[in-house]
Amino acid sequence: MKEFLERERYSETYNWLYHEKSPYLQQHVKNPVNWFPWSAEAFTKAKREGKPLMVSVGYSS
Repeated sequence: MKEFLERERYSETYNWLYHEKSPYLQQHVKNPVNWFPWSAEAFTKAKREGKPLMVSVGYSS
């Protein structure tokens, strides 16, 4: 089961923002972008795939 959950977490369809508490991040759950919250995993994945990071500091009123 743990292996399945790890594979699912790194699949193309996993939504990294789904469990976030921030209202700003929750606004972007259904975006067609696979956003990551600020985390070591985001940096590790970008480095492993040779991709740059796009950082959104966000504002919501």
